[in-house]
Amino acid sequence: MRVPPMRVPSSADALVGRVPLLWRACAAMLLLSGGLFALVESRASILRNGTEVRLKTVPVDPRDLFRGDYVVLAYPISTVEGPVDGEGGYRRGDAVFVTLTRDAEGFAQATAVARTRPALSGDTVVIAGRVQSTGACALNAAGEADCDSGRRRLRIAYGLESYFVPQGEGRAIETTERSRIEVVAAVSAGGDAAIKRLLIDGKLVYAEPPY
Repeated sequence: MRVPPMRVPSSADALVGRVPLLWRACAAMLLLSGGLFALVESRASILRNGTEVRLKTVPVDPRDLFRGDYVVLAYPISTVEGPVDGEGGYRRGDAVFVTLTRDAEGFAQATAVARTRPALSGDTVVIAGRVQSTGACALNAAGEADCDSGRRRLRIAYGLESYFVPQGEGRAIETTERSRIEVVAAVSAGGDAAIKRLLIDGKLVYAEPPY
């Protein structure tokens, strides 16, 4: 019977073995806490320093309007015209950058989409997103399907499609027409975005704390 060779501990294994278990547990907790803090600080930095943009909302499927303590949101900028499939076209899962300008009311509107971040000009803002679907149909501002066969559109998600509200306090949003809801989002220099405030009829309903 052949006896397998004994594994010789490496110097790294030997060094770790000399560290007391309690210290190793503390080190693991510190690493985990550091990672969580980095995530929280990243979001807080967007809220503190990001450029504010006003977003109209559009209706979504009523069954998805309120899931637990999360409000499901959709925006006119969620649908962007652009080439789909084929050579040079966009496909589901593609990372994109959408250029936003302000309309006459001060709300953000999508004016261009690109694979790389374009240079800013004037008061434009560039927001990063990911293509969720491609096709000819999209929801218009009234929440109705617009399937103009001569136009191709991208459905894009920006990480702004759900918003947490305190437990039991979502009824006002759940029963409110989407045309009355406004979201103020902060967009970082790199294009990352986070919801900063939520308003109904121009009145503040929820404000995201920095931490």
